[in-house]
Amino acid sequence: MLGSAPGAVPDATRARPERFPRPALLGFRHVTNSAAAEMAKKYGLSRMGARPPLGRYLAEAWRRRYFAITLSRYTVEAGDSDSRLGSLWVIVRPFLSAVIYGLLFGVILGPDRPHNFVPHLLVGVTTFEFFAKCFDQGAKSITGNQSLVTSLAFPRILLPISAVLRNIFELWPMWVVLVLALLAFQQWPSWNWLLVIPMLGLMTLLNTGLALISARLTVHFRDLSQIIPFINRLLFYGSGIFFTLQSVTKNQTLIHLFQINPVYDFVEAMHSFLLPGYEPLTQWEWTALIGWSVLLPVIGLLFFWSAEERYGRVE
Repeated sequence: MLGSAPGAVPDATRARPERFPRPALLGFRHVTNSAAAEMAKKYGLSRMGARPPLGRYLAEAWRRRYFAITLSRYTVEAGDSDSRLGSLWVIVRPFLSAVIYGLLFGVILGPDRPHNFVPHLLVGVTTFEFFAKCFDQGAKSITGNQSLVTSLAFPRILLPISAVLRNIFELWPMWVVLVLALLAFQQWPSWNWLLVIPMLGLMTLLNTGLALISARLTVHFRDLSQIIPFINRLLFYGSGIFFTLQSVTKNQTLIHLFQINPVYDFVEAMHSFLLPGYEPLTQWEWTALIGWSVLLPVIGLLFFWSAEERYGRVE
């Protein structure tokens, strides 16, 4: 039969011509996971989103360091752009806090407050502000940049580092105003003032380690970002910002517990460098301060890097 009658239903049993050759004809077969791994190793392939070795990870982060710098500068400029004072809030906010705490605790402490209470408070608030903001913003550096994390391939460590860099950029104008305020209260410069620079370097290491740890923890436990302000408030009240430890307690055990707190040690160090009449840090305080500043960034780096594969799956 040369053709089908008009309107006839096609024969479903008739074999249709194949548009594509069967996989078997092309030589394909089922590949096991072990065989695929061997092929990937042979041809230098790596798993999508796989965590690189630590050395290569740090080298890649260093190569892309300008991304972290640019991102931190952008967030500084955009931070208070919708307010009338704009970036001036970086300076106004901590000193407004100092005024409020000065009026409140100056009355509560009465004669037990430090003899140069206002400079003491200004130095403490400015120092603590650097720590608290790095802690808070570092914790949100991954979860707050979901579009970057899920769409671009780069070492995620650059995000918490960018949060620390942002606060470094915001720090220097605060310290310029602090120096002017100290001069206004007749706290004259000495060679000890130069020690503030390496002390801020140590504090940057501490803040970086804390930012790395909190950034990873917040990915797993989102509610941590709501708890951090309370942790900061607790540390604020326990770091000697508006009191001297000797005026609060004579219990040596309690004093040692205070001195284990690295924020307390940094605040006390700044007081002893910038203000007259303060005793230098004890050997125990120096040991705790340097120990925290060296160990915490190392622990933070390893802790953050070990979960590098998981950050791209932030929901």
